[in-house]
Amino acid sequence: MHSISSLNVVDLLLDAVCIVEPDSTIVFVSPAFERIFGYTPQEVVGRRMLDLVHPDDMPATAQQAQNVMEGELQLQYENRYIRKDGSVAHISWTARWVPDRNVRLAVAHDITERKFTETMQQAIYAISEAAHHAQTLQTLFERIHQIIGKLLAATNFSVALYDAQQDRLSYPYHVNEHHPAPGPLALSDDALCAEVIRHGTPLLLTPETRAALSSRVALPTDHAPLYWLGVPLQSQAGTMGALVLQGYTEQARYTHKDKELLQFVSTQVAAAINRHQMHERLQHMAQYDQLTHLPNRQLFLDRLKTALARARRDDRLLSLLFIDLDRFKDVNDTLGHAMGDLLLQRVAQRLMESVRGSDTVARLGGDEFVVLLEGGQAREHATAAAEKILVAFSHPFDLEGNQVHIQPSIGVAIFPEHGGEENHLLGHADEAMYVSKKSGGNQVRVARPVHPPPAYVPAK
Repeated sequence: MHSISSLNVVDLLLDAVCIVEPDSTIVFVSPAFERIFGYTPQEVVGRRMLDLVHPDDMPATAQQAQNVMEGELQLQYENRYIRKDGSVAHISWTARWVPDRNVRLAVAHDITERKFTETMQQAIYAISEAAHHAQTLQTLFERIHQIIGKLLAATNFSVALYDAQQDRLSYPYHVNEHHPAPGPLALSDDALCAEVIRHGTPLLLTPETRAALSSRVALPTDHAPLYWLGVPLQSQAGTMGALVLQGYTEQARYTHKDKELLQFVSTQVAAAINRHQMHERLQHMAQYDQLTHLPNRQLFLDRLKTALARARRDDRLLSLLFIDLDRFKDVNDTLGHAMGDLLLQRVAQRLMESVRGSDTVARLGGDEFVVLLEGGQAREHATAAAEKILVAFSHPFDLEGNQVHIQPSIGVAIFPEHGGEENHLLGHADEAMYVSKKSGGNQVRVARPVHPPPAYVPAK
């Protein structure tokens, strides 16, 4: 009934000719079937064609088959199949129903390479768009995860960044069903990533390569993945990190083709990370003091403006501590400017340690610092914070073996008592600091009351 002798010419075709019964049982495939799907004709005759379809494409494929049996001519219908080796084949089908033989006759054209090229182009464009629109590196990594997830099994995906100066790894993005995000590690503590980064080459770990690789690399043992794929992130300065995929089941297996694909994508990812890091560095330079890494005057004023708006809305007090170092010039004159810079860094650290994490410490320039205290309900909160700073400064600063005693003069201004605008409040705190300095320094002075007093009075 199903003699195909009249179709012997199909032996010469690059495309595969398939004949299946209504329930998709295969009764004939041409020799090209093996080249496309990996199975010999003898291996698939008697099996259901639908059983080879990619699970995600099964419903649509079954509906298309039904349409063909109802007389619809199918031209260039595209779907995916799972090859014998587990890889995915993209197929374009031409099919028709042969009613006198009660079978579907179809020709399969392998478009996997074309789809690969299209997917790469789409990925490059998507990563470029992500780099342009993402506000932070975290959102960029999330978007890259989504993009790679359309190319490969990416349930378990990590971005590892390498600090060459400290020889350490960090994991700013880590999604894994078995392991939480690790903290910063020495490069040698992550043997597989170290292999990728030190050599600047991709690494594919499979059940078949595990034994050979274990002879030179310490492989993970706790919830170890069946498949591990890592590719380097290359920049002009060298290897900046790695993209890592891990598969814990055969459904998330990786091949050398996947390695090539991820390596290709990694070039775009590295460029996107580089651009984002450069933008963040420039933004940091514009908003932070380069010596102490505290907020600079502009960023402080922005934060003060926002904090004043909150204080008005919540009917709360807000305080400023204006701090100037007594006899700082003597340090520069006796120990040199390098030691003076080191002292400013030590002062910044001690100020940070003396206030709450929610408070803002900024450097306005020279040896002038300011502290913004929010959420106070009594003016005594500001003076208590200032006295705590005085106590902290009673201990000497160690400047590479030089024990230096330095004290601060501190001026305090409180909203709304001393003004309701940023510059007014900062000006009154500055005036109070000068009163402290002229009175001998190493003390706290609160700004004089404003006359007439502000109309706004916070709730008791």
